[in-house]
Formats: sequence, C-alpha cells, structure tokens
Amino acid sequence: MTSTWSKAPDFADSPDRVEAVRAQTVADKHTYLEEGLQDVQCRACGTCVLVRKNSFRHTSIQWQGDPQQMCPEFTDAGGRAGSRQTCPRLLNSINHAVMEGIIEVRDRDE
Repeated sequence: MTSTWSKAPDFADSPDRVEAVRAQTVADKHTYLEEGLQDVQCRACGTCVLVRKNSFRHTSIQWQGDPQQMCPEFTDAGGRAGSRQTCPRLLNSINHAVMEGIIEVRDRDE
C-alpha cells in the first residue's frame, strides 16, 4: 500500500499558491538569515562575526568562515570543536556590545 500523505503539501495543482510559498520562503530566509545582523569583533582575538540579538537570552551568530580556522578557542580545541557552542570570549564581546548600545536587542521584554 502506498501512502499519499506528506508532511507538507506541494500545491502542484495551484501554481499561484506555489509562487506564494516560494516568495514567503525567500522572505523568511532574509528575515532569519540576514535582517538585523550586525558586525561584532571579538575583543580578544579580533575575529568578526555577524550577530542578531532577538532577546537578552537569544543570540544568533553567523561566522564568516570556519570557526576552527578563525577563532583560537576553536583552534585550540582541535577535533573537539563540535562540542563547543561558541567561544566564551566572543560571547563576552557580544554582551559588551549590547551593554554599550552597539547591538540592538529586538525584544527587550523577554
């Protein structure tokens, strides 16, 4: 027996809906991967990353390259870099940028 169920419909019979979903996907990618990102430079090593603070508890960090090649904290970890979430010195730099008003926190109430 073959199932026709899928997690998300493909809207193959509705080209207008397909285009609307595609356009919303492009908008979502921009919102979540590009909008509101600000440069932050690590005060310890000078590595520059893109940061968005959605709230005081939520920080999005986009590295501009391989963290293991850019950040001494990850380089020193050798092959264990995957066990690290991020560099504590970089987080301190981000927190400093927030306290100085350089980085905007979108939802200050959370």
